[in-house]
Amino acid sequence: MLGQTVSQNVNSTFLEVTPRTDITDVYRNLEGTELLAAVLGAEQFGEIAAVSSFGADSAVLLSLIVEVDPSVPVIFLETGKHFPETLDYVETIRRKLGLMEVRLIGPDPRDLSHSDLDGELWQSSTDTCCEVRKVSPLAKALKSFDSWISGRKQFQGSDRSGIEAVEWTDGKFKINPLAHWTPDQIRSEFRTRNLPEHPLAAQNYPSIGCAPCTRPVDPGEDTRSGRWPDSAKTECGIHKAPWYGANI
Repeated sequence: MLGQTVSQNVNSTFLEVTPRTDITDVYRNLEGTELLAAVLGAEQFGEIAAVSSFGADSAVLLSLIVEVDPSVPVIFLETGKHFPETLDYVETIRRKLGLMEVRLIGPDPRDLSHSDLDGELWQSSTDTCCEVRKVSPLAKALKSFDSWISGRKQFQGSDRSGIEAVEWTDGKFKINPLAHWTPDQIRSEFRTRNLPEHPLAAQNYPSIGCAPCTRPVDPGEDTRSGRWPDSAKTECGIHKAPWYGANI
């Protein structure tokens, strides 16, 4: 999928990159639309999809993507456990930004019947629940893509504190246009672009996942401390390798 806004000098530079080169250094100083334009205009990244949680910050990245190439497919993992407000927000943002293709990807019914027949797996094993409802569905959805765009940011801390603009993991490029952005930059873009806020953002939900495993965050807490509260878990697993649902 090739963007139309990439200058020839930028494009020619990045066409030299392969998975075997130090892509972290090559892309280290690019971010936002500049990074997206370079990546979407470079052949070695192949077919690219964006993966969005349609959470508190998601509208910013989606707006940047639409600015560069509105035809980029957007994958949303419809786990069956989202807040109703999140599902409404998917449609709000789709209409606001003019997203051309939003793919709602759900868990395999066979996996649910095998591992989570009563829908209460999250109470006994959040890791297995995430694998069934997020990790495995995303792995299957990304099989037809060579690269994917993520909204992770270093300021979110924990495993995300060291992420780079472009990474090579699990045989795919992972592009993080907001890796080095600050919370103030995110808020500024919401105002500048007149983006609608997630309905739960005003209720102290800076990070929004599935309803059973997400709580509001108290002042001074880490932005992701409301995810999987009272446990050591910090990630659902889609950003950890290997992640192809082998344990279901």
